[in-house]
Amino acid sequence: MISGDSIVALSSGRLPAGVAVLRISGPRTRFVVETIAGGMVMARAAVLRRFRAPDGTVLDNGLVLFFPGPASFTGEDVAEFHVHGGRAVVARMLETIADFDGVRHAEPGEFTRRAFFNGKVDLVETEALADLVNAETEAQRRFAIQNAGGAQSALYLGWRRRLIHARAMIEAEIDFAEEDDVPGSVSDTVWSDVRSMISEIDRHIAGFHAAEIIRDGFEVVILGAPNAGKSSLFNALARRDAAIVTDEPGTTRDLLEVVLDLRGLRVRLTDTAGLREAPGKIEAIGIEKARAKADRADLLLLLEDAADPKDAGPLPMSTPALRVGTKLDLLDRRATQDGRYEFGISVVDGTGVDGLLAEIGRRAAEAAGDSGDVLPSRLRHVELLDAANRHLHRAADERMPQELRAEELRLAADRLGRIVGAVEVEDLLDVIFSQFCIGK
Repeated sequence: MISGDSIVALSSGRLPAGVAVLRISGPRTRFVVETIAGGMVMARAAVLRRFRAPDGTVLDNGLVLFFPGPASFTGEDVAEFHVHGGRAVVARMLETIADFDGVRHAEPGEFTRRAFFNGKVDLVETEALADLVNAETEAQRRFAIQNAGGAQSALYLGWRRRLIHARAMIEAEIDFAEEDDVPGSVSDTVWSDVRSMISEIDRHIAGFHAAEIIRDGFEVVILGAPNAGKSSLFNALARRDAAIVTDEPGTTRDLLEVVLDLRGLRVRLTDTAGLREAPGKIEAIGIEKARAKADRADLLLLLEDAADPKDAGPLPMSTPALRVGTKLDLLDRRATQDGRYEFGISVVDGTGVDGLLAEIGRRAAEAAGDSGDVLPSRLRHVELLDAANRHLHRAADERMPQELRAEELRLAADRLGRIVGAVEVEDLLDVIFSQFCIGK
């Protein structure tokens, strides 16, 4: 699908910058390049030119590249103008290009949307491109690169092809059972493969939490009684004064969060209100929030003042936890060697803090799993995979007529096709492409 109009946008980062990249895509691209660059340029070669408006006004000096379609990112003619990254320069260049007939400013994600409609990327690869643009850690980058390269799509399309083949075999057995060229009873082979696929999809869905950790972060929540040293540890791990630290109980009333990069993984660390009985009304709200956050955490740091232990009340039992004795500088270090705590720390002199941080990073890496695994990267994928598996379970029911079992295979293949956009997904497109910045 070649669009009737052309689009232009700034495709590089925030201004001012050393260099700004302006991208244009569509049928007017060649004419814009010829006019502004003073003539056509060699395809896929960076050429230094003086850029001029149609009235001859000099706009800037820079590089221009031209990518003829369909061998371009969008599948259309695409060009890039590399100009000096000042706001005035970029604004005038964009204004000049958008003044050409048939050229307008791009909407968010419109370049990638055109790439999708022209068959350059599928929906999963499109979502991976959004993840790549937004990646903040090395693990997020690797995960997005793998999916943008088609690993996830290949898995889903492979399952879909197997289902289409299985359905064809079952329907052939139904319709042409008397024909010599139809293999005798293919059912056993087909349904054996369907049962294998159910197990494969189940294992794949089970990896979604690891994908959530890579994309959204490993959730670590600090819990403990008032004055257990929670905010002091929070500041020490954040390496800045993110929380107020005083001797007054109940200083922290709300959740405070900071994001760390540990071993290339995103780790979200949350400081919470001190847990105690009979708090004030506002403090009680903070404690309720703390307990709710703890129930959703991947790891709890249960802090206790080793010099003056206080009961924090009931704590979540199902979430993995580390018991940490704090304020080690106030007592004999040997007092923490009785097995009461897994870590003893002092934020005053730094004792044990690096070791605790290393253990958090180790647990985050363990929860994220092997970075080479193909994982479902969106809840949308998981919901469609679950739906596909429900149809496969019904298809595997030997009590059902073969015709109905074949229909269940079709419905399962349809759900897998919806993940990558191989079947009608128009209702999803606005949601997916709205995640992109303008220029991508």
